[in-house]
Amino acid sequence: MPRIRQADVDEVKARTNIADIVGERVALKSAGVGSLKGLCPFHDEKSPSFHVRPQVGYYHCFGCGESGDVYSFLREMDHVSFTEAVERLAGRIGYTLHYEDGGAAPETSGRARLYAANTAAAEFFRSQLLSPDAEAGRRFLGERGFDAGAAAHFGVGFAPRGWDGMLKALTAQGFTREELSTAGLVSTGQRGVYDRFRGRLVWPIRDVSGQTIGFGARKLFDDDQGPKYLNTPETPIYKKAQVLYGLDLAKKDIARGDPRRVVVVEGYTDVMACHLAGLTTAIATCGTAFGTDHIKVLRRVMGDDNASGEVVFTFDGDEAGQKAALRAFTEDDRFNAQTFVAVAPDGLDPCDLRLQRGDAAVRTLMDAKVPMFEFALDRKLAGFDLGTVEGRVGALRAAAPIVAEIRDRLLRPGYERVLARRLGMDPTEVHNEVERAARGGSHSAPSRPEPVPIDPATGAPGIVPVTLANLPRTADVAVERDAMMGVLQYGHQIDQALLSRALIAPFRTPGLDAVREAVASAPDRTRAGWVTDAVNAVREPYRSLAGELLMTPFPARDEAGAVASATDLARRLILRSLEHEKQELLGAVQRVPADSDGGRALRMRLRDIDVERQRFTES
Repeated sequence: MPRIRQADVDEVKARTNIADIVGERVALKSAGVGSLKGLCPFHDEKSPSFHVRPQVGYYHCFGCGESGDVYSFLREMDHVSFTEAVERLAGRIGYTLHYEDGGAAPETSGRARLYAANTAAAEFFRSQLLSPDAEAGRRFLGERGFDAGAAAHFGVGFAPRGWDGMLKALTAQGFTREELSTAGLVSTGQRGVYDRFRGRLVWPIRDVSGQTIGFGARKLFDDDQGPKYLNTPETPIYKKAQVLYGLDLAKKDIARGDPRRVVVVEGYTDVMACHLAGLTTAIATCGTAFGTDHIKVLRRVMGDDNASGEVVFTFDGDEAGQKAALRAFTEDDRFNAQTFVAVAPDGLDPCDLRLQRGDAAVRTLMDAKVPMFEFALDRKLAGFDLGTVEGRVGALRAAAPIVAEIRDRLLRPGYERVLARRLGMDPTEVHNEVERAARGGSHSAPSRPEPVPIDPATGAPGIVPVTLANLPRTADVAVERDAMMGVLQYGHQIDQALLSRALIAPFRTPGLDAVREAVASAPDRTRAGWVTDAVNAVREPYRSLAGELLMTPFPARDEAGAVASATDLARRLILRSLEHEKQELLGAVQRVPADSDGGRALRMRLRDIDVERQRFTES
């Protein structure tokens, strides 16, 4: 297969702002001059340790150690090949790629083809919604208050009743039956290969970046023997436990909100109703219960690193809705944001609420939200006869573990008093039972042994990787650390002759010296992307240290100040090197006859050092 020319690879990366790509998956906020941070997409964490530095096109997580450039980010997040990552970004910026040996662009394959097939299917379904056969679908939407504009905004379409309408349309566009099957668009049975979705209203399901990855389809006709809702099966790009319908539309308003609020509803039409009514941060799961993976996705988009955000679950008032709310409660402690439950009057879902009472009623649903803990307590107490002593005692024993799970030590006493009032019991008795439940450990996670440190170079246990945290705390180390931080982040703006001179002498700290060697060997420190290559060239076990130096916020008020400070640190390295050389020469002078050739050469070098020191001191 022809390879993309390296010049094009570099050009696409130089023209792409890594913050835009990462920002589609992670809510980023300022972390100092030229640095952004958010919750790591590669591991679950409570506070942000994932940093992005757009100026150098690099990311690094101080928690799990993942790092790289925009290509590696796409490869890790979307599991695409390097070529597919380059082609995707090139298409995004409208750049025409060239291939070695004059070859034409190869046919994209794998995941890229699945994205393309789903995009083509979505367009096919949208076009079919205007056909005479789609009357039932248009009527379904109209009866729920959705006009043609709403359908177009959400990309709603119609799957024809025939067996192979979409199959014929997409194979005519060059997609193979194998590709369509892998994408979950067709099925195979006694009739051969046929459309998976037939005679149904279809919603495209998109990932957070807006690419169509699957579909949800609602049956319209009585002779359809399938389930009420049929979704795309698990595919290489569609994982229902990680997909949230509407997140691509909601993410911007989620990130801009004050507070940042996510409204979790139960269905596609509920998402549509909320957005059209003004609750534009509504999302829904796709044919599965709200779970841990959904929380990870939401937290990254919300930037959920403090308690200022809100996650509001809306559920039907029936038994199934209550059970769904309690399932969500079991995952509550995975959020830093405050969690609430909102149940509409008469148990209406948002779609019916909007249809019967208007947009304002949907918006005011947020005014009726109650804290998740309060909702969970009410549901738990509802199962007991509080008019009897036995009922109150049983209710206390059942509800105490819920209060015991409250992490906020300021909130827990308040909920103890709430529970005492609901039960009509002495607050001390309630407090004692809550403490007993907390000590019992029935809701606490089992302790895990500390992981054994692994040498990243050899995989051998017992060797601690070199990081900023375990560098020696000396003045020499501080100078070398800060200098390499400045060089990696602003080296392209420092005078290159000065920088090359600063990097000649070895450092006294092995890990920092390994980084210095890689930077000193970089052929062109003004080229876009040079720093990524330099970090990747650092030998193990010091590569992660290089990533930390690149991503740690550099102490400066602005970029000009950072460049000035980095330049000054480079001069300090030179002066330190000259001082060290001078001390060695002074010792050598004592051992060599003054009138010998060697003695004269030493004194000349000492004079040169003084001149050089003066020049760098005054510059």
